[in-house]
Amino acid sequence: MTSTPHHDEYERAITAPAQVGGSQDGPELTDDQVAFLNQLFDLARHGDARLIEFIGQGIPANLADHKGDTFLILAAYSGQSALVESLLTVGADVNAQNQRGQSPLTCAVFRGDESLVRTLLAAGADPEAGVQNAVATAKAFGQEGMLEILQPQNG
Repeated sequence: MTSTPHHDEYERAITAPAQVGGSQDGPELTDDQVAFLNQLFDLARHGDARLIEFIGQGIPANLADHKGDTFLILAAYSGQSALVESLLTVGADVNAQNQRGQSPLTCAVFRGDESLVRTLLAAGADPEAGVQNAVATAKAFGQEGMLEILQPQNG
């Protein structure tokens, strides 16, 4: 894929380390808690199945970092197909959006991962959900084949 200013900005936004911290909406977290949560987001980026074990122990499947990136968004962006499938089985929201209006499907389209796009669509992903939705992303990057995959199937 050719690097463009928009592409580079998207890349930086989705791959930056999580900086989970206290907010007006929740309690202030300790440094140890922040470090632990950052490790969980890193597990998603690296496709580490231990994340599913932590979710089984009570970590919310739809936990989001300070940018709104959920485990599923990070795993999809990183092309971690096996973890994406596992996250879907434990209740991760296939249509969750980060603060930029990007969904897991948008991330898979951006990466050009047709197999992952098909997996997310089969799980109910909405190609038009979000400000930076999957259809708009495919159009912006001239991904004609991806646009065909994203079209609703008749029959």
